[in-house]
Amino acid sequence: MPAISIDTFFACSLMVLLVLSAMATSSIFLHPYIDSAADLNAPERFRETAKHMLLGKGEPASWGQNRQTIPVRFGLARVDASVPYELDIDKVTRLNGDNAYALDYRQIVAALGMPDTAFRIEIKPFFEVSIDLTATFNQTAETIYRFRISTARNGVAVPSDLKYYAIAQGYLGLGSVNDTNGQIHIDVTLPNSAGGQGLLTVFARACYNEKLVSINTLLFSHNSTTPKPSETYLKLSPLNYTVTAVHQVAELNLSKAYELTFDHNVTLTEIDHNTTSATYSMAHVLDCSPKLLVATGWNATDFFSESVAYPQAPFHVGADFADSTDNMSDVFACVYVVTIESVLYECNVWLGGPRK
Repeated sequence: MPAISIDTFFACSLMVLLVLSAMATSSIFLHPYIDSAADLNAPERFRETAKHMLLGKGEPASWGQNRQTIPVRFGLARVDASVPYELDIDKVTRLNGDNAYALDYRQIVAALGMPDTAFRIEIKPFFEVSIDLTATFNQTAETIYRFRISTARNGVAVPSDLKYYAIAQGYLGLGSVNDTNGQIHIDVTLPNSAGGQGLLTVFARACYNEKLVSINTLLFSHNSTTPKPSETYLKLSPLNYTVTAVHQVAELNLSKAYELTFDHNVTLTEIDHNTTSATYSMAHVLDCSPKLLVATGWNATDFFSESVAYPQAPFHVGADFADSTDNMSDVFACVYVVTIESVLYECNVWLGGPRK
């Protein structure tokens, strides 16, 4: 398919989704058979519940910012939202089970006030970024790494502007490139004097809409150091423009921490620390971009980097309807376009009640 056709196809698909969202929601019944008179109200009840989740602020309205607060009424909307379906970055982040301050399923159900309704919420960028290390060129003073960067939605290429950051011990490098085909190779050079594993972060911004931004990261071997899985050394939990780094192993020495966006990179300020954790204050960077928070340090002689996105998406929370639809009288699914800190995300909501 010619590149212009791909661009047109993807842009048209997004516009259809935006129109449907503006009208409220696109919805389907996975199980359309209604076996009682009470179920006749299920479509409207579920539709209003889904809208309430995204348009309501909850109670207290600022429950997302306080790590100890459990909402008595559930709602994800930003308190000072300027447009419909503008969600609060911290309320969304507290739905991600990887965050230390996340709500659990029972707390959300209780706040919804609908104990007979199962739900699932999924929030994700409109397209994905994939990173693959394809070649390594060792030289005397430096090593060149070649990566293949792909941007796509459901297999359809998304032409994007790319900004990438490379982090190693005592090193932060950046670069940018325009990817008109949805796939491109970039070369990243690290000095051999920089020890430990390397971290590559790629921000992709769709060429035709600056509010469509996606990010991904890849840890890779540098100077024969094999990268460890994420959260081996630190567990990072962002909330209310701070990020807490909790040690996962003993004898860690933390070094620099960074806040990365499409257009900015900032060194974070440590505001608290003890023998098992550290907390950093984030900058309020004005950038239409998700943020990636990176903390670096040493475990004995090993350099490491740990990272987390803010908002902490993509994620899903709630019931797995694929395994439970036999017990549901109806399952209602809807898709919305939501805004979080000026960036557009796709939000899918599923709601279902028990079979009568």
